[in-house]
Amino acid sequence: MGIYDVLGNTVSVLENGYKSAGTYSYSFDASNLTSGIYFYTIKAGSFTSTKKMLLMK
Repeated sequence: MGIYDVLGNTVSVLENGYKSAGTYSYSFDASNLTSGIYFYTIKAGSFTSTKKMLLMK
């Protein structure tokens, strides 16, 4: 799972690798980021989903 800024630059990588089936949760520390719009991408096999995230401080 990766987090990107509006220019497509990688801001953070939360997890990179294979996991067995199940439920997982991750904490993301955004204290070093400015307010704005970011995107996160989740990939699982052939499934890929990108969503928008608004960070307000």
